[in-house]
Amino acid sequence: MKKIVLLASFLGAVFVALPKEPVSVKKTAKPIEITKTDFIRKIFDYEENKEVWKYKGDKPAIVDFYATWCGPCRITHPILEELAAEYSNEIYIYKVDVDKEPELASLFGVQSIPVFIFIPMNENPQVAVGALPKKTFKSAIDSILLKKETEEK
Repeated sequence: MKKIVLLASFLGAVFVALPKEPVSVKKTAKPIEITKTDFIRKIFDYEENKEVWKYKGDKPAIVDFYATWCGPCRITHPILEELAAEYSNEIYIYKVDVDKEPELASLFGVQSIPVFIFIPMNENPQVAVGALPKKTFKSAIDSILLKKETEEK
């Protein structure tokens, strides 16, 4: 009998301690750092297809050309982390360090950073140069990558 009372008391305490609302799990997706080899395998094999753009991914993507010493790049870093979590099921966000991957930077004509390449699924990529606010990123993601209708406000 004592065991039943103790078990009932324990279970009662556990149920009282449980949260009333479901616990939300924060998404932890982050931008993906890539090398030349990753770029060729996941995005575009520019060594094989020199003339025609052919995206290899299964979701639209943003490629961020940046450097660790770049002030505007550091400003956009937390924005890209938020967007990677927010859009984790819809797009990829890749990062290319121009100091580690100068060939990729040269291939895309990157002369000032940050440079963002927006890659839709079956169209040519679009490029944006300079630090962008989150609102501009979201608008570009929705209209260029996800082809969502945007409302004018």
